Amino acid sequence: MRHHRIAAIPGDGIGTEVIAAGLEVLAAVASAQGDFDLDITHFPWGSDYYLEHGRMMADDGLDQLRGFDAIYFGAVGSREVPDHVSLWGLRLAICQGFDQYANVRPTRILPGIESPLKLARPEAIDWVIIRENSEGEYSGQGGRSHRGHESEVATEVSIFTRTGVTRIMRFAFTLARSRPRRHLTLITKSNAQRHGMVLWDEIFQEVAAGFPDVSTDRELVDAATTRMVLKPGSLDVMVATNLHADILSDLAAALAGSLGIAPTANLNPEHRFPSMFEPIHGSAFDIIGRGIANPVATFWTGALLLEHLGEPRAAARLMGAIETVTAARLFTPDLGGTATTAEVTRAVVAALRRPVHA
Repeated sequence: MRHHRIAAIPGDGIGTEVIAAGLEVLAAVASAQGDFDLDITHFPWGSDYYLEHGRMMADDGLDQLRGFDAIYFGAVGSREVPDHVSLWGLRLAICQGFDQYANVRPTRILPGIESPLKLARPEAIDWVIIRENSEGEYSGQGGRSHRGHESEVATEVSIFTRTGVTRIMRFAFTLARSRPRRHLTLITKSNAQRHGMVLWDEIFQEVAAGFPDVSTDRELVDAATTRMVLKPGSLDVMVATNLHADILSDLAAALAGSLGIAPTANLNPEHRFPSMFEPIHGSAFDIIGRGIANPVATFWTGALLLEHLGEPRAAARLMGAIETVTAARLFTPDLGGTATTAEVTRAVVAALRRPVHA
């Protein structure tokens, strides 16, 4: 019996609802497989913790998390706490603290879901967006001076290092090589950002020389948005900076049907630190407590977590159960249905308990 230690951080808003649903589903798949178990430890960190303690997580939070095999994260964000405080105090503190530099965001149209792109075949959208997750526009460099005066200055500095760019390019090429099409698109804006983004482009070309079996092309980030809409089948894997990938992956999720189905893996590929897995949808203030949050993104995120833990059969079983439920069109309101979070969760658990035939 294999044992995996998981830190569960529901965080804010609907994060508490979808992580509870996700843990129920993960327990069901572990039970169905029968050859591994998950030891879950819960952490109450988030905006409520901040309002009580003046910080988003415990002072020794990273030390507490360091020994886990993975982190299952819900959402961060609250009306009571400024966004830059909540995000940097919890999610980004974990991502940077554990050098989770590769953010992986797969996108495809699940069975039964209709894309807003009415002219696109469902198979046309099958993408993976690789987001550089440790530097770039979210490096945290900059500052403000002369506050309150007419001469007040605020700077936000994008940081691109040869080490950081090289490792995300190698990761992206390696992932692209593992997919049938073996194609990687560089997302850039080096026509306007002539220093950091030019380095980004140059290193892409340097790394490409070591992957002759992967075809490549290059797209400015603004043009990439139109290509995703008008020629979705021309894209496979995309590699982009922290900010550009953040924006493009929201568009990708919407084109696949809803933000409520989109997963994320924040990876430390070398396994020196635990990696973190989360849905991309955020805390969704407008539906908190209504029981209608879509748990599919959290379930798909759970499948990514299982893959990372070395449980590919369990991950495939979970994805199969998710697709069985979406094919039956049991949808929460974001997908045009009337199902509740609990109803979708029960359906996925039921699908997991059915025998798998070889």
